[in-house]
Amino acid sequence: MCNLKHHVQRIERGQSYLIRTKDGHLLTEQEYKTIVGLVHDRMTQDVLNVVPAEKVIFKQGIPAPLATVELMGKDQERSPREARERLVTANKDLGLALADDEIDYLVAAFVGSSKLISDSCLVRNPTDVELFMFAQVNSEHCRHKIFGADWTIDGEKKPNSLFGMIKNTHQLHPEYTLSAYSDNAAVLKGPKAHRFAPLSSENNAYTLFEEEVHTVVKVETHNHPTAVSPFPGAATGSGGEIRDEGATGIGSKPKAGLTGFTVSNLLIPGHVQPWETDYGKPSHVASALDIMIQGPLGGAAFNNEFGRPAITGYFRTFLEAVPGPNGKEEIRGFHKPIMIAGGLGTIRPQHVHKNKIQPGAKLIVLGGPCMLIGLGGGAASSMTSGESSASLDFASVQRDNPEMQRRCQQVIDACTALADKNPIQSIHDVGAGGLCNALPEIVHDCNLGAKIELRNVNSDDPSMSPMEIWCNESQERYVLAIGPENIEAFKAVCERERCPYAIVGEATAEERLVLTDNLLGSTPIDLPMSTLFGKPPKMSRVITTLNPTRHAFDSSLKSYLPSLTQASELVMDAAHRVLRLPSVASKSFLITIGDRTITGLVDRDQFVGPWQVPVADVAVTATSLGVSVGEAMAMGERPPIALISAAASARMAVG
Repeated sequence: MCNLKHHVQRIERGQSYLIRTKDGHLLTEQEYKTIVGLVHDRMTQDVLNVVPAEKVIFKQGIPAPLATVELMGKDQERSPREARERLVTANKDLGLALADDEIDYLVAAFVGSSKLISDSCLVRNPTDVELFMFAQVNSEHCRHKIFGADWTIDGEKKPNSLFGMIKNTHQLHPEYTLSAYSDNAAVLKGPKAHRFAPLSSENNAYTLFEEEVHTVVKVETHNHPTAVSPFPGAATGSGGEIRDEGATGIGSKPKAGLTGFTVSNLLIPGHVQPWETDYGKPSHVASALDIMIQGPLGGAAFNNEFGRPAITGYFRTFLEAVPGPNGKEEIRGFHKPIMIAGGLGTIRPQHVHKNKIQPGAKLIVLGGPCMLIGLGGGAASSMTSGESSASLDFASVQRDNPEMQRRCQQVIDACTALADKNPIQSIHDVGAGGLCNALPEIVHDCNLGAKIELRNVNSDDPSMSPMEIWCNESQERYVLAIGPENIEAFKAVCERERCPYAIVGEATAEERLVLTDNLLGSTPIDLPMSTLFGKPPKMSRVITTLNPTRHAFDSSLKSYLPSLTQASELVMDAAHRVLRLPSVASKSFLITIGDRTITGLVDRDQFVGPWQVPVADVAVTATSLGVSVGEAMAMGERPPIALISAAASARMAVG
């Protein structure tokens, strides 16, 4: 059909299940609840027992109002103690994960009771939008406060933070590194290679030419979402890492990926291993077995549906009772799993670094509409597991749409194909915190502010409140800054690729963030950037090294296998156990779930040799077609060794 958009306003998809029991009995309430939980996603789907009327399906919700948190008393009375008590309550109710010093900082900012911000006190109640935004922007997930903390160990103040120690490797050996610790991914110097791309935005004729092709590298974890909801958690973990690569510099191209999982013992029903003990698990997280069934499928699905091969990774299980510091046993494992997503991509030489955004530049949200998905993920993932409620945990998990992300990447590719005429001044992916983190960050990096209209943001749910629109973590979105003179050309590319976009505001010379709401006639945010990105007191950690008793390894194996007496039996049984350990056993089931040949640039995947055994030490890609240069990507990990020696664990992982 032609001109569908002029005739069809909205399409809803429904699924119908007809369930029959073997003996014909009606489902009990408990059976019904169990089945419903298995067949639907309560974040994105409703369960209806009868076919609904069209009014129910296509009903439009009423926009929820803007809320304020009453820190000031009646008649604008300023009581710092009462304000703090109210903010502590809001911190818990909203799942903000604010630390005590951050609560004091916000009370000072709005009520003006502290020396921290005495000259710039706002003297008003904050909106829920402002508090939620501050929590996301300043979460551990986004600001790495623990990694930047001062450490005192055994009474000795350490000269470097954790981040300082990590960055020191680059400071000692900066060779071949073009960008590190300053963007969404690092960039390494690459070789000259062929490039096949359009040189003109007018006729889009592809041309073969030679230039330097630099390498983008990135890795990150997505542990909390994968623990709560494994498939979407792992899928959006891979999706977020892909967006980080694409949003490096002023646009790059993701190429090949990796995924890795560390979980507790699997406890497979009917196949429990001799070393596995069921110590139970928290009720709000999935089991290790469920994580390893659903998580890898999510990661593989996103990579493949986006159009990227996943060609290396790892899988490890660990859950053991080990000696504790006071002689008591501790249970150490990974009920909160490690889900690691990483990869490499390519970037053109002139696009390695972001440009300085100019005042008046248009701020654009590229990608899908916002929905009530993934609210508070940055703060939720920063909490100690189990501190937040189950409902807040579930609400913080995003949902994936790789097809939309591919559309966005096509737009980025079209912009980078223009070389020096690339219209993008700066680009960031929308991840933790949603727009409330991405839009302030993109202008703050250039010492600018922004004026933004909330209702310019594309939304699929009219009932969302200002806080929900601004702070949700709907995936597959980027924020870009583009000069006014390039807007029409950018629109044309988006329309060609059928990629949604919205011009939501513009950068301002005044370092102030103003968010207006024309629909409700309110101003949800009006804050100096210095307040939003202010610096509460730096985190400090004082710790004492504990040296629990370690049991020596019994090389005879008799204490581990007391029922066996013959040396041959001991060795044979031990060998069988080792071969059944997931970190040693075949990983084929994690590899064959995805297509590893996408792009045609994969030279070495996980399978090697005439029998195609999955034991490759490294993944290799060609820089481009028809050249003999490429990139190698490998991954090492040894977390259990850290229970004995953290340094040895790191050396084993690297070496």
